Amino acid sequence: MTSASAALPRQPGRTRAFLRLVMIEHSVFALPFAYIAALTAMYEWDGNIHWGRLLLVTIAMVGLRTFAMAANRIIDREIDARNPRTAHRELVTGAVSVRHAWTGALIALVVFLVAAALLNPLCLALAPIAVIPMVVYPYGKRFTNFPQAILGLAQAMGPVGGWLAITGAWSWEAVVLGLAVGIWIGGFDLIYACQDVDTDREVGVKSVPARFGIPAAIWGARACHAVTTALFVWYAVLTDAGAFFWLGLLIVAGAFVYEHTIVRPTDLTRLNRAFFSTNGFIGISLFVCALIDLLVRGLTL
Repeated sequence: MTSASAALPRQPGRTRAFLRLVMIEHSVFALPFAYIAALTAMYEWDGNIHWGRLLLVTIAMVGLRTFAMAANRIIDREIDARNPRTAHRELVTGAVSVRHAWTGALIALVVFLVAAALLNPLCLALAPIAVIPMVVYPYGKRFTNFPQAILGLAQAMGPVGGWLAITGAWSWEAVVLGLAVGIWIGGFDLIYACQDVDTDREVGVKSVPARFGIPAAIWGARACHAVTTALFVWYAVLTDAGAFFWLGLLIVAGAFVYEHTIVRPTDLTRLNRAFFSTNGFIGISLFVCALIDLLVRGLTL
């Protein structure tokens, strides 16, 4: 090895680079709510945790999200190259090739479909419908000022799918939880989009902040999170939730207040803390409280 080659930074393996591309760790935002729906369905079904089905729910969720993120990055790679904040992404720098990204995306899609097929026929039949908004979302910023609405629709499918995976039957309780999750994620994506206002306007990317301004986006996010809280309360009522779930809702409400205290239209310096830390905390804390509540009420491990 020459001294020149030794001085070059080591390139990550293709698999590691792909996992960085799809930000696999961000599954924490959606998985807890699929688990809440699945575990509640188990409690209402026979009172037992079915670990095999829970594993398949995990595989399906991670597979679908991985496909969605990979497709998003592939479709957006030219836009990402023109944005200083995203110019370091793996498809822009060449750490991941387009061919490799598509290979990973298609493998993830097959994993999702196989997991859905192993769960029950209804999950498999509805699986293609779940894929559609995942592909439409990255194109949304090209034709609508409200791409977060498409993102919210995509994310709302997680809890619905989690419930269907257990019972094989439709549940309006799961729809309410799904709407809460979709509006929650759409709301904090409104906040996240505020950091790209100037670049979005320059390159023609559509978003609420780019079209209506940062203050409108922040107030829109606050409204979304108020609606999210109301939907969580509705879900708790529909499922006869106990004290620990209601405690979780108090924690979530407090986290929302904190999030909107540290992010203001005139101060976005703590945006990443609000986006990553606070929202990750919301999902995990509500899941923990929901799990404890179900166990106390009689769910058997």
